[in-house]
Amino acid sequence: MSGLSYLDSVILGVVEGLTEFLPVSSTGHLTIAEKLLGYEVDNKAITSFTAVIQIGAIVATFVYFWRKIVTLLGAWVRGLANKDARANHDYQLAWAVIVGSIPVGIVGFLAKDLVSGSLRSLWVVAGALILWSGAMWWAEREHSRRAAEGTVRDEHDITIKDGVIIGLVQCLALIPGVSRSGATISAGLVRGLDRVTATNLSFFMAIPALTAAGLYELKDVDTKVVGWGQLGVGTLVSFVVAFASIAWLLRFVRNHPITVFVSYRVVLGVALIVALGAGWLSAT
Repeated sequence: MSGLSYLDSVILGVVEGLTEFLPVSSTGHLTIAEKLLGYEVDNKAITSFTAVIQIGAIVATFVYFWRKIVTLLGAWVRGLANKDARANHDYQLAWAVIVGSIPVGIVGFLAKDLVSGSLRSLWVVAGALILWSGAMWWAEREHSRRAAEGTVRDEHDITIKDGVIIGLVQCLALIPGVSRSGATISAGLVRGLDRVTATNLSFFMAIPALTAAGLYELKDVDTKVVGWGQLGVGTLVSFVVAFASIAWLLRFVRNHPITVFVSYRVVLGVALIVALGAGWLSAT
C-alpha cells in the first residue's frame, strides 16, 4: 500500500472537521472518502489516521467552549468538596457528561477490532445512514410534541439520568454511518432537551470519547503509510474546519430541526447502495 499523500491528508482533514459534529456521520464520510481516494478502508494504518485526526476536532471544541469547560470543571470540583455546591446546575451537567462518556469508552474498547474491521464496510455505512435517519426524524417529532406541551427542558434541567441514557445511545455511533452527534442530539431531544442544549451536551460528551480514541490509536500509527507530517496536517486542517462547523451548527439548530439532514443522509445511503450494487465501488 502506497503512503498517504499530503493532499489526501488535507482532504481527509476537511471531511473530518466538517462532519464530526454534524449529524451525518464523520466515520461514514471518512470511509467513503478513503475509498474514493483509493485506500483500503479497513487498513489499520488508515483507521488509526482518521481516529487520530479527530483530536483536531476535539481541540476545536476545547477552544470554542473553554469558558464553559472551565466553569463545569470548577463546579464539579466544588461540588465534590461542598454539599451546598452540588445544587449548582453546572455540577449536575458535569456529572452528566462524565457518566455519559463511560459507556462508549467501555464498548469502544471491547469492540475495537469489530469497529475498525468488519464494520468498516460501505454496506454498513449505507444501511446506518438510512436507518438512523428514521431515528432522527422520530426524535424531532418527539421534540415538537414536547414543545407544543411546553415540557421542553434547557441546560439548567439536565440530570445525571440524561447523561446515562444519552451516553448509552452514543455507543450506537460506533457503527459507521450512525453519527455520534446524530445519536446524542436525537437522544437529547427524546429526553425533552431543547435543540441547543442537546447539541451543546453532544459537544461536551465528544471530548472524553474522541480524545481517548485518538490517543489510543496513536500507538497504531504506521509511519510507512502515514508520516507524522501528514498526520499533523490532517489534524490541523480538522481543527480549523471543525471550529467553523461548531459555530455554524449552534446557530443553525436554534431555528432549524435536525431533520434537515435526513434527506441528505438518505440520498447518500441510497447512492452508496446503487454504487456498491453496480460494482462501481467495493465495500472495503
